[in-house]
Amino acid sequence: MVAFQRDRNLLTWYVRAAAAFMLGTQFVIGVSAHADEQDLWQRDKLTGDWGGARTALANKGVEVDINYIGETFGILTGGLRRGATYEGWLRATVEADLQKLIGWTGGKAHVTAFQIHNANHRNAADHVGSLSDPSNIDALATTRLFTAWFQQDFGKAGSLRFGQLAADGEFLVSDTAGVLINGTFGWANIMSANLPSGGPAYPLAAPGVRLKINASDTVSILAVVFSGDPAGKNCIDDPQVCNRHGTTFSLSGGAFWIGEMQYHVNQDKDAQGLAAAYKIGVWYHTADFADQRYGVDASGAVVSLATMPDNPLDYGSNWGAYGVIDQMLWRRGARTASMFVRGGVAPSDRNLVSWYVDGGMAFKGLLPARGEDILAFGVAHSKISTDAAALDRDTLVLNGPPFPIRDAETVFELNYTVQIAPWWWVQPDLQYIIRPGGNAPDPDDATRTVGNALVIGARSTITF
Repeated sequence: MVAFQRDRNLLTWYVRAAAAFMLGTQFVIGVSAHADEQDLWQRDKLTGDWGGARTALANKGVEVDINYIGETFGILTGGLRRGATYEGWLRATVEADLQKLIGWTGGKAHVTAFQIHNANHRNAADHVGSLSDPSNIDALATTRLFTAWFQQDFGKAGSLRFGQLAADGEFLVSDTAGVLINGTFGWANIMSANLPSGGPAYPLAAPGVRLKINASDTVSILAVVFSGDPAGKNCIDDPQVCNRHGTTFSLSGGAFWIGEMQYHVNQDKDAQGLAAAYKIGVWYHTADFADQRYGVDASGAVVSLATMPDNPLDYGSNWGAYGVIDQMLWRRGARTASMFVRGGVAPSDRNLVSWYVDGGMAFKGLLPARGEDILAFGVAHSKISTDAAALDRDTLVLNGPPFPIRDAETVFELNYTVQIAPWWWVQPDLQYIIRPGGNAPDPDDATRTVGNALVIGARSTITF
């Protein structure tokens, strides 16, 4: 009877999520009910040229982009709980070429804001309990400012950008990996799990200054310094709650530095050769980082955190290094096959994830009749640091068995992106997450681990 009730509740969740997903895409018909059908399915954006207003703005140097993502995920096995989720994400971006707009040579301005919402106040990460968020749009339901910056270009030599910036737009980026939905294929766990408040990446940006130098047509050097903690000073809650609307403009938490050298070839759309991008990066953070195993008791002795000492054992900085390979393997017209590999390392004593690697492939136009569709798959592996695992062993000795020892988390993802129209994409998605949280204990029963999670879903992306 209990199993029947559980299955019925699960079915109810799926029906609700599927209905919400369909509502999120079906409204397209209502928006365009009076448009010419042939023109509707050929235009680049659902709402067209706004009666000529969009072209007029572009001629003045102002570009307006509005996108909506609606997605539903079902957790079939494992994780923290079974069920289904729906999340919606509206993004509005305005960019201005200040030379066209006001005659400022080389000047650019940019603002991006989000409206994020979900069903029943839960998203996929709440159900799975993994380091790797099943969705790269998962965030606290709110309306928030994301990025807002000014940029000065210096011809082909480079540019200087400052304002509210996000690292995940320019650093540790793989275009091939970007087709995947799991968040770790964007801002990888080697960053999100180790940096204060997850670092300056979606959904939290931070004040910063970025310099880009183009050493040649193929080699660029990027360097940026951010405020160290995007959540703001003395945040003891969820960082997204502390900076709910993206307007904290935090200047606390030390400084976070990143430098990256990039080598790009054949990046133009009409290039005949195989596109490639190779990147090497290093980062350094000046804030205090607590030891993953040890703290300091009332007498000043260094003891295991399993004994719940009064104070942490802090280190005055943190650092890491990473590399990215993004290589096209085959091209025939617009049809392509590409692969990516990324990896990073960080000190084990002050970081939860000590090393990380991911990789995968994407095939565009795999079916000749579907030239814009993309089949993609990826694998990501996050290694829990030896010091964090040692703390689990200390806890096991102190409290007795059974108690799980964290080791690593591995994610597999497969999805297929279908172009319905130039402005509408749909992505069925399948993920399998092994040892969510790195073999973490279940919050409801510390004697067992969070089970391997099978996650299925679909995403609809509309460009207005």
